[in-house]
Amino acid sequence: MRKPSTLFKTGLTAGLLAALPVQAETYFEASGKVAAELRGFTQDAQFSGQDHDSNLSFYVEPELFWEWNDGDDSLTFAPYLRVDENDSERTHADIRELSWVHVGEEWELRTGIRKVFWGVTEFQHLVDVINQTDGVDDFDGEDKLGQPMVNLSLVRDWGIVDLFLLPGFRERTFTGTEGRLRGGLVVDTDSAEYESSAEEKHLDTAIRWSHTLGDFDLGAYWFHGTNRDPELSVRTQSGNTVLVPRYVQMDQLGFDLQATIDSWLWKVETIWRDTEKEDYFAAQAGFEYTFYGIQDSSADLGVLLEYGWDERGEDASSNVQNDLFFGGRITLNDASSTELLAGIGHDLDFDSQSLIIEASRRYGDNWKVSIDGRFFSAEDSRDLASALDKDDHLQFTVERYF
Repeated sequence: MRKPSTLFKTGLTAGLLAALPVQAETYFEASGKVAAELRGFTQDAQFSGQDHDSNLSFYVEPELFWEWNDGDDSLTFAPYLRVDENDSERTHADIRELSWVHVGEEWELRTGIRKVFWGVTEFQHLVDVINQTDGVDDFDGEDKLGQPMVNLSLVRDWGIVDLFLLPGFRERTFTGTEGRLRGGLVVDTDSAEYESSAEEKHLDTAIRWSHTLGDFDLGAYWFHGTNRDPELSVRTQSGNTVLVPRYVQMDQLGFDLQATIDSWLWKVETIWRDTEKEDYFAAQAGFEYTFYGIQDSSADLGVLLEYGWDERGEDASSNVQNDLFFGGRITLNDASSTELLAGIGHDLDFDSQSLIIEASRRYGDNWKVSIDGRFFSAEDSRDLASALDKDDHLQFTVERYF
């Protein structure tokens, strides 16, 4: 949860937004958070090098926001820094956002480094394709690196059309030798390979249409460029066996739909991906039904059910290829924004299970405490989730907003 900050009206100082007229007035907002995160693992590590059963890290994520020209122009700067106790790869910095936005009468131009999220389902975001995954922040794929882009958004009666130019590819980050929540072989990111001769300088493109029709929110897109999901090949380098990532070119068509009908949320995400080696369909679909004011209280209970399918079956490079998910979400709707989400995933091919629990609560105006639990049971070595079989853990996070 982001704590609202006070807006300060200032005159432009020398050197700040030098491209603007000096007589312009600027509104400035500073916000962000600092946090401490402690993980405690319930079992000894599965792989060599992981010589710890707990892990402490700290991160800071400030955000600076300027607005001028009666709100038609704005600039956002959001750097990020994490320091980790054990894994040197997890200690890293990034610019999550550094972008200028100009608002026209029926269009917006967004230029710089930004994060763009697409998707409606809870347990897997198939259609989310613009930003690269920050694989060291967490293993669930929710955290993303900032992506350089030029995004023109056109607002029409029949929908919103977003055009993207994406210069500068971001390679995925991976857990190091000392880190947990990884496979048996470490990924050698320094040896990354590309299908395109332009490598990380390949210019990716995308176009997306989105629209609301009554109870239905629709989205469809085409993406052409470097696949954010690398292929991993086993190599022996300097006497060590490692995984080398290779980034291929792809075309991807995506579609997402969410229907809000009374207490029901119906959700669908589907993609068709075409690369040099394969083309396939994948889908994630399900629903959420909410019981409002349970037991005559202010609390709500949401029940979730989703199914994930991948045409490649057991040969899929994804953890979700024939999986059923069931979950529940409790929202107390109190002054402290207390929430609890629990979900169980079952792989119908490999008979493996996973359990996630996420609980959070605010304290006062500036503090938030979260407790997350992740538990795995995957004994079939063909299942990609088997690498996490001994990484059951509880995570305790304290965040201070400013």
